[in-house]
Amino acid sequence: MGQRLAVAALALWAGLAGAAPVTVVDDAGRRVVLDAPAKRIVSMAPHITELLFAAGGGARIVGAMSYSDYPAAARTIPLVGDNSQIDIERVLALKPDLLVVWQSGNTARQLEQLRQLGIPMFHSEPARLGQVADSMLRFGQLLGTDTVARAAAASFQADIAALGARYGKRSPVKVFYQVWDKPLYTLNGQQVASDAIALCGGENIFAALAVKAPSVGIEAVLQANPEALVASVPHDPSDAGLAMWAPYKTLLAVRNGNLFTLDGELLTRPGPRLVQGAAILCEKLELARQRRGQARRLPTVISL
Repeated sequence: MGQRLAVAALALWAGLAGAAPVTVVDDAGRRVVLDAPAKRIVSMAPHITELLFAAGGGARIVGAMSYSDYPAAARTIPLVGDNSQIDIERVLALKPDLLVVWQSGNTARQLEQLRQLGIPMFHSEPARLGQVADSMLRFGQLLGTDTVARAAAASFQADIAALGARYGKRSPVKVFYQVWDKPLYTLNGQQVASDAIALCGGENIFAALAVKAPSVGIEAVLQANPEALVASVPHDPSDAGLAMWAPYKTLLAVRNGNLFTLDGELLTRPGPRLVQGAAILCEKLELARQRRGQARRLPTVISL
């Protein structure tokens, strides 16, 4: 089946070719060459879908992955799979002229299957706030929507710069970012959420770990003694997992009541909504600064 699909894909791409070529370097350092701006795109991750919409290409997305739920229009896009399985037949049936993949979210097996189709493939892996804006610009080039993409990127950069100017030089706040509590997961410094913590004048206590999403022990958190605990809650804020820290009265974050929740999609998806997530995070770290020396009797969980 693989050879038949590849031949069909190559024939499709050849039929779509015909205008001025477009060349862009992706996040894997590979040159992506299109004979004309992309008209039919399959997005292989939720953050990619958001970036494509921001760059002016939402109407050109013909297929997306599960959890591609923002903006609202994204929910009507046909799904081609999830992080465990991609329907290659469905991808090919959509006749895409560009695949945008996520190396951290798509398995090596999936990426190889897609690569064999012979359709141009762009790797999207923004790990820094500045790379989010750059991604919008490059998608604008691939789509031929440069004007929209430049405006979106400029707005994002201006908002991020304003947050950095306001909070970046404030006294540091040691932060533990809790992705999940069973088992206890966090993020290292190679993830965009850690960049947002630094933007707000925070210090990710596990930034130096080698694994991007490492499992850590309670003892390691207690030893680092963060001043703020921020839990990622994409759905139900009541299930943040922060109650587990209540018995640890000597933990600075517990003692000062700095147990915060944050919609994880606003901070871990490297897309345009990072500005919203970073702004909320900055406000909460500023609250942690204001509480210094004012130990609270009971830990307080603040949902955002």
